[in-house]
Amino acid sequence: MSKPLIVITGASSGIGAATAQVFAAAGHPLLLLARRLEPMLELQLPNALCCAVDIRDAEAMNRALEAAGAQYGPVDCLVNNAGVMLNAPFIEGDPQQWSEMIDINLKGALNGMRIVARDMANRQSGSIINIGSIAGRKTFDNHAVYCGTKFALHAITETVRQELAGSKVRLITIAPGMVETELVNHTTHEASREGWRSYAGQIGGALSAQSIAQAILWSYQMPQSVCVREMVICPTGQEP
Repeated sequence: MSKPLIVITGASSGIGAATAQVFAAAGHPLLLLARRLEPMLELQLPNALCCAVDIRDAEAMNRALEAAGAQYGPVDCLVNNAGVMLNAPFIEGDPQQWSEMIDINLKGALNGMRIVARDMANRQSGSIINIGSIAGRKTFDNHAVYCGTKFALHAITETVRQELAGSKVRLITIAPGMVETELVNHTTHEASREGWRSYAGQIGGALSAQSIAQAILWSYQMPQSVCVREMVICPTGQEP
């Protein structure tokens, strides 16, 4: 392939699927990872290897990356996008849902970073783009644990960036505000879900996943000597 391999997690919908489409249009081979295989296949993207993988399973992730590497060459960019948002007032929170957010939003991202970082450092090239959130920069009611996972992801990304800067590897955080994806539907607390939708309506709507995907592609397409350390992207009308 004339262009290097891009790996995208959570590629079955929302930001992940939109990101897969813009990178495919830019001519990159892809490894798409998500728990649901069929939606990734339905994208019908060229030079795309689709694997049903739970990012909490580091061994399964590693096998998928090895298969893609054998076919398309080394990973030049990992987009850690997979995540869940299960919001509720803290005193009504479900510890099982807390564990799911911590395991997917944080440990899952770490699994992918660990797999690709050493090879990128050895090659003196590569990019890791972690999809954080405005909830990793400020707190929101009913988002205590979700905010915790995103604050942690932002901190980990910045720390690893410092460690790998001398190896010319870029660590980038893209921090969206309100985006219209399936993420809000994960929330089982109806009042939180309806409050999100009501506020989105008041401000003229949330962002599209395609807008975030374009920002991801832009940050990646900057010269390797340029690292967009963090980008916060929100609807213009979003106040918090």
